[in-house]
This record gives sequence, structure tokens and C-alpha cells, in this order.
Amino acid sequence: MVLQARNKHREAAPKPPQPPRASQSPLRGAPDVGAGEPGPERASQSPGRKGAAGRKGPRAEPAASPAGRSLAGRLATGLRGALGLRRAGRGRTWSTLLLAAFAAILHWCHITHLFENDRHFSHLSTLEREMAFRTEMGLYYSYFKTIVEAPSFFNGVWMIMNDKLTEYPLVINTLKRFNLYPEVVLASWYRIYTKIMDLIGIQTKICWTVTRGEGLSPIESCEGLGDPACFYVAVIFILNGLMMALFFIYGTYLSGSRLGGLVTVLCFFFNHGECTRVMWTPPLRESFSYPFLVLQMLLVTHILRATKLYRGSLIALCISNVFFMLPWQFAQFVLLTQIASLFAVYVVGYIDIYKLRKIIYIHMISLALCFVLMFGNSMLLTSYYASSLVIIWGVLAMKPHFLKMNVSELSLWVIQGCFWLFGTIILKYLTSRIFGIADDAHIGNLLTSKFFSYKDFDTLLYTCAAEFDFMEKETPLRYTRTLLLPAVLVVFIAIVKKIISDMWGVITKPQTHIRKHQFDHGELFGWLFCKVHPGAVVFAVLAAMSIQGSANLQTQWNIVGEFSNLPQEELIEWIKYSTKPDAVFAGAMPTMASVKLSALRPVVNHPHYEDAGLRARTKIVYSMYSRKAAEEVKRELIKLKVNYYILEESWCIRRSKPGCSMPEIWDVEDPANAGKTPLCNLLVKDSKPHFTTVFQNSVYKVLEVIKE
Repeated sequence: MVLQARNKHREAAPKPPQPPRASQSPLRGAPDVGAGEPGPERASQSPGRKGAAGRKGPRAEPAASPAGRSLAGRLATGLRGALGLRRAGRGRTWSTLLLAAFAAILHWCHITHLFENDRHFSHLSTLEREMAFRTEMGLYYSYFKTIVEAPSFFNGVWMIMNDKLTEYPLVINTLKRFNLYPEVVLASWYRIYTKIMDLIGIQTKICWTVTRGEGLSPIESCEGLGDPACFYVAVIFILNGLMMALFFIYGTYLSGSRLGGLVTVLCFFFNHGECTRVMWTPPLRESFSYPFLVLQMLLVTHILRATKLYRGSLIALCISNVFFMLPWQFAQFVLLTQIASLFAVYVVGYIDIYKLRKIIYIHMISLALCFVLMFGNSMLLTSYYASSLVIIWGVLAMKPHFLKMNVSELSLWVIQGCFWLFGTIILKYLTSRIFGIADDAHIGNLLTSKFFSYKDFDTLLYTCAAEFDFMEKETPLRYTRTLLLPAVLVVFIAIVKKIISDMWGVITKPQTHIRKHQFDHGELFGWLFCKVHPGAVVFAVLAAMSIQGSANLQTQWNIVGEFSNLPQEELIEWIKYSTKPDAVFAGAMPTMASVKLSALRPVVNHPHYEDAGLRARTKIVYSMYSRKAAEEVKRELIKLKVNYYILEESWCIRRSKPGCSMPEIWDVEDPANAGKTPLCNLLVKDSKPHFTTVFQNSVYKVLEVIKE
């Protein structure tokens, strides 16, 4: 491959009541349409308001035999139906898709521009780009780098499945532990792309000599998809561009009008800094999962609206669930809130038992597939999400018993809700104890510490970080200035008003057909302001939103920076050229990710905190910032086979808020030593006799552990 070398300087840069169906008992929640195939369901008979389609939305596809139609055909027909454009023909469908594609390109350009402005990424050297991926980002990217640089793709996958560098001296399967399927897929695409380009003789990158000034040595900077970091970031931004297309389609489908898609996209842009952080932290797990969540929500909405369930819709939901869960360890909590909401909607009767049962089965299958693909990751089976699925399945199976209870409708709702809540908690506790899993115990402790006075070392590491604190007081004000919060409150009040009206009707009117009529129209559809043309109101609201929204966008566009971290660059260069390849390092979690990524040295701790063993290791490593004796700390480090400790004085003195400096955190964990001088303060002055200083600059001090 020919590389072009040039000098390049950085710049500073309403429907009548219908007769009840047979075997239906709306006194006890939603109707049960048998346990096998779905019974026939009515399409909406009354025209209603503009855009009204009843609870289940537009009529389903013509009732051709599913077996006689191809999956692709059903999905194509379903897409036109999902867009609410079946009667309008293919022309409007394509125009909607073109608008969605335009939204995707717009978002891709936006986040790409912000990322480049913030870091001047195109002008960075390979080492600088790697250092720009701090904390977890660097850890995840390191496995992409491993596969890309391996002799073969399969050799690289084997290396990350038998990793000896991340938690030395343990050998771990990082593909099981760290949700690394995005890195595996992207690395395979990169290797295929570069091989094809080499075969046909197309240059994939251009390298430049960049002068940095201030007495710093020039660096080589490469641009183009042939550069691994550029390829990695580009694919993430393309995926998140496509997410905006899904948002447009989802808004169009929900509203029955492309105005709904426009509102959705513009509200996202006007509140962009609150909606995503992909432009600042591309490698984080939610950057890969977020687009599939939007797709998953669209499919769930389509299934709830459809008058007939097709296998293709259920398969698509299963696939989107898997694609959402595989990259992100916290996806299970999002899905937990979703199925909890669906269960609540079922309990009060807005969806029937058949649909909910199908959705629960799909979630179970998705969870089982992820469990297998994650090589038996036990956190999935012992999660609140898995326990909730089992409990909801049990409640659905016990419906005949609930029907026999001689209690009021309201009491029955409360009984089922309590059964789900306490059943989920108890089952989660039992499965964790049976399988001996404590990897997610810190999450329960974290929630407890939010509302009670509980504190321990791990929860304080989280709660002292701004991103895990309670929502800032300024956040609701920012939503209010763009009119997002007022608009949501209007819709929320309308929904609550309808729910209260329907619930009161169920409690006070025992007539079956009245309740059935109410619950067959569970969706709040149409235009809330009957006497005003919707287009006029929508554009007036968007115009008002744009005042602050455009200011928010301008603020983002004005962010101009250039990444530079000379102290860490000096540290990495020293490690690469002054230590043995098998030298083992310990230190702050963010720094360890960079050491593993760029210096390729074994480390004993890292930023991925969702593992009980890793949390115990980090606690030992962070004892350097406690008030313990140096000899005791050294003894524990030797047990971990640590050769060098990277000490950062800033970690000893910085304090995000009262009680949040490292010595103060240790005072909660180790009250016996409270009041003593922190060990890190002593070692900054003199590292002897238990450690030897071998490297030091303005930020980092490398201590060699003296073995006895």
C-alpha cells in the first residue's frame, strides 16, 4: 500500500359499544383468547378522528395464509403498514424512507463534526488516538486492536477469549465478561475491508507528518478507513446516524403522520446533549445498543397495535432484543422497565393475555440466546429482568385462579402487582444465592445508598461520580427551555386523565360491553386539540422550541478543542521502552486501561466494574490511597504479583464533594485507621523503604514494588 507523506500543521482550531366476545371476562383484566392460535379480532368500524386507528392501530395485512407468503414479503407489507401509508401507495412509503435517510445523514454529519471539533481526531497520532479513548473506552478498543493486529481473525478471537493481560495472573474469556461482540464484528469488517482494498489496489489511508510545536517531536498521523481507530469510530457514527432514521419512522408510525417523525427528530436535535453522548464517547456500550433499542420499541408498538400476530414480527423482535442486549451489560435494566410497563398495561386490561404471553416468550428466547452467545454469563440468568420474566409468566399461567377470587377489580390489580414485585425480588435473591453470583450485588447496594444512609467502598466510588449522582437541578430547566418537558407533561396529563376515566368506569360500571369498549380503545390516538388544525400547532410549537434548541446546537458547534495528554504520553513511552513485556502494573482504573491498550502490559485491575472479583482487586489496589501502613499495602500487592504501581497524587487530594476524596472513602471502609496521614501523601514525598521511584513527571509517579 502506497502511503502519501506530506507535512500538515494542526490548526487551532369514538366507536359504539360492541358485543362481548365469548369466553371473555373483562372483570379480570384483559380477555384471554385461548392458549393456542389467536382468535379473530375486529378492525376499527368507526372513522373516528383523523389518524385514529383504534387501540390496535391500522388494519392488519390481508389475511393471507402466513405459510403461503415469504417472510420478506410479510415484512415489506408490515413496513408499509407500520408507516401508516398502506392506502397512500408506494410513493409515499418511499418518500417517508427518503426523509428518514435524510435524518440519518444529518445526524451522522452532526456527531462526526462534533467529535472532530472536540479532539481534532484526524490529526492525532495512533498513540494519541488510543489515549483519547479513556477509561472503559480504551479497554473495549484494546480488544478490537488485538483482533485487528493478530495474524488471523480467528487467532485474534482466540486471544481475547484466553486473555492474560486484563486481570493478571488470571486467564479470562473477555468475550464472556465484557460484551465485546461489537469489537469482534467491527474487527472482522475491518480485516475484510482492508484485504479487498489491497486486492483491487485502492489506497485506504493517507499518512501525514504533523508538527506539534512547543519543542515536541513530529508525529505521523493517518487518515482514512484504513486506519483502525478511524474505521472503528466511523462505523459507530454510521450506526447512530441510522438510529435517527429509526426515530423518524417511529415518530411517523406513532402519530400516523410524517409530522410526528419531524417532531421526534427535531426534539432529539434540540436536546441533543441530553439524548446521547456518542459524539464524546463512541466506544461505550450504549453507542452500539441504543439504535437497536429504538428498533425494538418500534416492533413492540407494532405488535401491540396489530390485529393479527405474524411470525415475522416476532422473529424481528427477538433479533432486535438480542442485538440490544449483547453489546451492553445494562440493557437488561431497560428491558426490565419495558416488560414491567407491559405487565401493568395487561393487568388493567389494555392488552390481552395472548399478546403479552407471546412477547414474554420472545423475551425469554432472546435472553436464552444471549446467555449462550455470552458463554453462559450467569449475570443474565440471575438478573431482575430474568426473574421478572418468570414471575410474569407465572401470573399469566395463574389467571384462572385469579378469576376465581371473590375480590374487587381494584384489589385484583393490586394483588397481581404485588405478586410481580415481591416475586421478582425474591426469585432474584434465590437464584443469586443458588448460583453463588454476587457480580451485580453492587447495583442493589447502589440503589439502597440512593435512598438510605447505606455506604460502602464500592457504592461511594459510584455515588461520588457526577454521572451516578441524582439528576442535576439544571436538567429539568434545560428540558423546559426547549419546551420538551411542557409538551411531555401535556401528553402525560391526557394519558393519566384517560386512565383514571377508564379505571373508574371499570370499578363503577359492571356491564361487560362497556368495559370492553373502553379497553379496546386503550391507545390515546388522534389530535388532542380538536378545533385547531394540527399542522399549525405543530409548527408553532416547533418554532418556539427552536429558539432554545438552536442555541443548544450552536453551543455544541462552538466546542473546539485538541486532544493532548503529554504526561500520559511520556508514561506510556517509558513503559514501552523501559520495562519488560511481562511487567505487571497496578493503579487507577482509567490509567490501567491505557496501559493495557497502548503499552500492552499486563494489569491487575481495569474500569469494567461489574464483577465481584474485580471489585475486590480494585479495593486492594486503591488501598494505596488509604491510611493503611505501607508494608500492609505492599504485601497485598505482592500477592497480586504487581511489579509497578502508578501513583497519581491528584487521586489523593481531589474531592468532588464532601466525603468523596479517596482517604475519606477509606475512612468509611476502614474506620480503625481514620485520622492517620494518607499513605499516598507519604509516598509522594518518599517512596522508600517498601517502594522505589523509577519514573516521575508532573502527574504520574511509578513505584517499583520491592520484593522481599
